[in-house]
Amino acid sequence: MWQSYMNGLLVALGLIMAIGTQNAFVLAQSLRREHHLPVAALCVICDALLVAAGVFGLATILAQSPILLGIARWGGAAFLLWYGACALRRACTKQSLDQGGSLKVRSLRAVLLSALAVTLLNPHVYLDTVLLIGSLGAQQTEPGAYVAGAASASFLWFTTLALGAAWMAPWLARPATWRLLDLLVAVMMFSVAYQLISA
Repeated sequence: MWQSYMNGLLVALGLIMAIGTQNAFVLAQSLRREHHLPVAALCVICDALLVAAGVFGLATILAQSPILLGIARWGGAAFLLWYGACALRRACTKQSLDQGGSLKVRSLRAVLLSALAVTLLNPHVYLDTVLLIGSLGAQQTEPGAYVAGAASASFLWFTTLALGAAWMAPWLARPATWRLLDLLVAVMMFSVAYQLISA
């Protein structure tokens, strides 16, 4: 049991710590102190459900369906291009911060919907979380313990990211920092979209 748990923990940590769209979104929300803990919790829940779905069968279905993978690929690329364009627009204007040095706060619902979109419309979540982590978990002697380990990795990572970035926010609350962050997010979104389109 513990071997399967540790396998899930280590595999998930290795993949989740790579900077990607979901991590960039959580980081931005945490630096803004804009519903960062609910966003982190939502990411943990989504990751746990996707890993469980992959371990218990969805990985096999997706691997055998080029149509579903194509829909995930092109839909994800379109979303990433749109999200990157929004970040680039923020980086080129003064909309990132107002004159008082604080950001315009969005509603919890709007932020959680954006987090869901970043998580579920990103094809890499299906390739990494469902296919890769899920197919590895299906081979474990205790698949349930593997899912618990992967969920623990997600919880540790997103909680650390949300609390750590929020703690650093007072030192990072400068207009130039926000412009740079938005620019980096835009570049990341465009590069992932390009990889999907050119694959």
